[in-house]
Amino acid sequence: MAFEPQPEPDEAGLIIYVGQDRAGHWLVQDSDGTLEGRFVSRGAALHYATGECQIHHAHLRIASVPLVPLIPFAPVGSDERALPRAA
Repeated sequence: MAFEPQPEPDEAGLIIYVGQDRAGHWLVQDSDGTLEGRFVSRGAALHYATGECQIHHAHLRIASVPLVPLIPFAPVGSDERALPRAA
């Protein structure tokens, strides 16, 4: 009796979402929570997301519900220390 190896199921892979938050900002986020960008238009967000999908071999999805920003967009309070420059 020959043993036939069963193929592994495909992994879901990385998904990059394009959508708006409740305030109407256009966001791009990934399913791992390691990528986020804020954009002035849907077109700019899609352009960026498309490039990231090619780099990371990810799938692009348009969010069906408002995205929740991972990084707050509020100004830094007077009692907080701002980073000297972006990472």
